[in-house]
Amino acid sequence: MPRVPRNPFMSLWLSAAHRMANTGHGMITAEVRRQQCEIVATATRNVEQFWTHALGRTSPPRRPKGR
Repeated sequence: MPRVPRNPFMSLWLSAAHRMANTGHGMITAEVRRQQCEIVATATRNVEQFWTHALGRTSPPRRPKGR
């Protein structure tokens, strides 16, 4: 295979393309992580609320002291 001299314009173009692709990848990854954290927090809240209501009160309600 013959040696081809390096093309500086192609190098600049590829560097810019890689930079844009990596920026997009980082933004998408950050958004996915935010959504996953929100989903986990919502699920945890729902499970906690379900079991709190399912088990009811742990002690009987107090009677008011008065006449």
